[in-house]
Amino acid sequence: MIRNSYRQCRSFYHKLQFYYSVNWTKTLYFNFKKFPFATAKKLPVFFYGKVKFTSIIGEIQIDGNIQKGMIGFGQPYELNTVHKGIAEIVIQGKLVFKGKFQFGKDYFVFVGENALCVLGNMASMASNAKLICTEKIILGDYARFGAECQIIDTNFHDLIDTKTGEKLQKSAPIFIGNYNFVSNRVSILKGTQTPNFCTIASNSLCTKDYKNLGENILIGGVPAKLIRNNITRDWHGEKQQLDDFLTI
Repeated sequence: MIRNSYRQCRSFYHKLQFYYSVNWTKTLYFNFKKFPFATAKKLPVFFYGKVKFTSIIGEIQIDGNIQKGMIGFGQPYELNTVHKGIAEIVIQGKLVFKGKFQFGKDYFVFVGENALCVLGNMASMASNAKLICTEKIILGDYARFGAECQIIDTNFHDLIDTKTGEKLQKSAPIFIGNYNFVSNRVSILKGTQTPNFCTIASNSLCTKDYKNLGENILIGGVPAKLIRNNITRDWHGEKQQLDDFLTI
């Protein structure tokens, strides 16, 4: 009886701790502002901690079965527990969620006017991530990014060839394959494409199409290049754990 009471109290404490971490003001405002009532009442998007809505005039689309808290902005799923309170979102184009998705703490998300950003099921970006989409960014299912990663599809400024006067391409789409495991502090810049089952080492800079290297590869470096073939994260062994741990 004592053990059962302890478990009930512990379960209640964890639930209370979780719901206390949710920013209910921003969560309710965002859901009922951006979705039809039938969707909004299920609260598919949760915000945790402080966040600034600089602009949310764009379109938000969720594909698949709508579930409570399936998308978490600032979701506390990592070792670090403290929010700095610098999270910010700017959504002026179209942002599509193909299922469940998690942003870690203190993220910056920018989807520009006329831009398209598609985020795969069970993909994620950990704390201090930056996602800047001015044209097109596509993340596959289970494309999981470590802390302090950035995905940017533009140079921001026009560059020219000083000999020919030719204006260089400022932006280019980014396509990240399914089951990509990206370590911390990786920069994914315009034109980057990766195959399925690609692992990217810490502190790497990706700037080109790597799909011709095949699947089950490890790339890394500045700029990133092939390091090893026939290697992948143990997705089969971890998949159920990820589903259980990251589902509310």
